[in-house]
Amino acid sequence: QVQLIESGGGLVQAGGSLRLSCAASGRTDIIYIMHWFRQAPGKEREFVGRINWSGGATFYADSVKGRFTISRDNAKPTMYLQMDSLKPEDTAVYYCASDRNTGVRYWGQGTQVTVSS
Repeated sequence: QVQLIESGGGLVQAGGSLRLSCAASGRTDIIYIMHWFRQAPGKEREFVGRINWSGGATFYADSVKGRFTISRDNAKPTMYLQMDSLKPEDTAVYYCASDRNTGVRYWGQGTQVTVSS
């Protein structure tokens, strides 16, 4: 199994920046892709972006493209979400997830991001 712990959430004003971290432990050798999702109050969990763990290729939701950047440090192993130009609508609990190449997915516990207007 893979254990994931998010950190870095907090309160920021609109237009500001935050960097989230997702530290992986356990069977990190089986990680294939890692994702960021978010869930706002009263809404369904939505995809934010993902990164291929070995090659580093990234893909983003249209709502965050150009403002958010995903990166990873395989040696730690940790995934990051750099969030710039934050908007109030980015307020949500942010979750990281890791996929095995079998499709099994592991989730972190989430970290709260609040953007004030």
